[in-house]
Amino acid sequence: MGLSSDRQTQAGHFVLFGAAYLLILLVNGLILLLIWLDVRLHLPMYFFLYNLSLVDICYTSSGVPQMLVHFLMEKKTISFARCGTQLFFSLALRGTEFLLLAAMAYDRYVAVCDPLCYIAVMSPRLCMALAAVSWLVGLANSAMVTALTMYLPTCGHNVLNHVACETLALVRLACVDITFNQVVIVASSVVVLLVPCCLVLLCYTYIVVAVLRIRSTQGLRKAFGTCASHLTVVSISYGMALFTYMQPRSMASAEQEKMVVLFYAVVTPMLNHLQSAEQGCEGSSESSSDEEL
Repeated sequence: MGLSSDRQTQAGHFVLFGAAYLLILLVNGLILLLIWLDVRLHLPMYFFLYNLSLVDICYTSSGVPQMLVHFLMEKKTISFARCGTQLFFSLALRGTEFLLLAAMAYDRYVAVCDPLCYIAVMSPRLCMALAAVSWLVGLANSAMVTALTMYLPTCGHNVLNHVACETLALVRLACVDITFNQVVIVASSVVVLLVPCCLVLLCYTYIVVAVLRIRSTQGLRKAFGTCASHLTVVSISYGMALFTYMQPRSMASAEQEKMVVLFYAVVTPMLNHLQSAEQGCEGSSESSSDEEL
C-alpha cells in the first residue's frame, strides 16, 4: 500500500527517497573505497566501519529501489518470491548490523580501557571472527524467521499495509494461529537485538567509568570523541528496534512499522556517515600528534 495514495505526494516521496538513496550509495561507496585503498586505515575500527558501510549499501538496496518503483505506480504489487527474498535480505542485514554495532562497542571499550594492549587484543584474527559471527548469525536468524513467515497461509489476504515485505506486516495476513510465530519473532529479537544491546551497555558502562578517571581535559575530549558518534547511532538504532519488536502485538501500529523500516533504510546509513567522519577526524588528529612527536 505504500505511504500514500495521492499522486503528488508519491512524486515528492520519489524525489526525496531517490536522492537519499543515491547519497547513501555514493558516500558509503566512497567510504569502502577509501578504507580499501589507504593502508593507514587498515585498523580494527575502520575494518568494522567497512563492514557496516557494506551492510548499509546492501540493506538499502534490498528495499528502496522497489519502493521507488511503487511510488510511480498506481497499483503496487510484488510477487511472492520477490517478497520472500526481500524479507530474507532485510532481516539478515539488519541483524548483522546490530551485531556489528556490538563488536564496534567492544572495540571502543578496548581502545579506551586498555589502550596499551589495543593492537594485541584487537588482532586481525579476532576482528575477522567478530565480523564473521555477525554475518553468519544474521543470515541464520533471517533464514529461520523468513521460512516460518512465508510458510503461513494467507487465505487470499494479499493487501500488505506497508512500504516493504516486513515480518510483522506479513504475519498479520495469516489466517491461522500465529502464536508460535510471535514467540519466534521475540526469540529472534532477543538473539540479534537484546543481547547485543546489553553487550553495548556493558561496554559503555566500563568506558564511562574509565573516562571519569581521566583528569586531563584533552584526554577526556579524546575519549568522548572516540565513542560519541557510535553511541549516538547505537542508542537510536537499538531504541527504535526494541520499541517496535519487543512490545506486545496489540501496541504495534502499521504506521509505526513503516517509519521504522524507512528509518533503517534511509536514516541509519546517514548516521553511520557521522561515525566515519568523526573517526576520520580522530585519525587525522592522531597522525598530526605523531608527526609532532
